[in-house]
Amino acid sequence: MTQPDPSTHTRNLVAALSEAGFTSEVVAALALFEAENYQYIRRVRKGDIPQALIDELGSGLEAAQFHTLASVIRIASGFGRAAPQEVTVGLLAEDLLVDASRASRIASDLVDRGLLRRAVSQQDGRRSVLEPTETGRRLLDRFLAAKWDRTIRLFRDWPAEDILAFSRLFARYNEGIRQLYPAGQAADRGKV
Repeated sequence: MTQPDPSTHTRNLVAALSEAGFTSEVVAALALFEAENYQYIRRVRKGDIPQALIDELGSGLEAAQFHTLASVIRIASGFGRAAPQEVTVGLLAEDLLVDASRASRIASDLVDRGLLRRAVSQQDGRRSVLEPTETGRRLLDRFLAAKWDRTIRLFRDWPAEDILAFSRLFARYNEGIRQLYPAGQAADRGKV
C-alpha cells in the first residue's frame, strides 16, 4: 500500500482556499496554521505536553491517569460547566470521551493510589461517586503551577498587544469551531 503524498494535501488545501477567494498571503498563513495546529493537536493527543509536566513532578502517573484525576476535579468544581456536579463513572467517561469500563478502571487505579476516593452520593444514596483526595488536589495544584510556569516563560517576551490579540482571536476561533462542529454530533452518528 502506498503512502499518501503530503504535498497533495497541501496542494488541495491551497486550491480550496484560493478558490474561496483568499489572497495568496492569507492562503500561506492558513496553510501554515494547518501544519502547526496539526503538530500541536498531535502532541496533545499523544500526551507529550501533559506527560512532560507529570514526569517533572515525579508523580508516576501516565497521561490518561492524570487526565482522569483532572477531569474529576473539573467536574466536581464546575470548571467549564454550568455548575459543580457529583462525579459518577458515567459522567467521567463522557468527559474523557472513553467508555464507562475504561473510565472505571482508571478511576479504580487512582483510588488505589490514594488520589481519588469513592463516596456515597448526597443526591442519591444508592449511587457511588468519585471525589479527589487532598493528595489528588495537591498533585493537580502542583501540575497547574508547573504548567503556568511554562506558560509564563512562553509568553514572557511577547508584547502585551500580541498576547491580547492571540487570546481574543483564539477564543473567536474556538467559538467558530463550536458552531461548525457542535458537541455530540460525532457520538450520535453511531446510534440508531
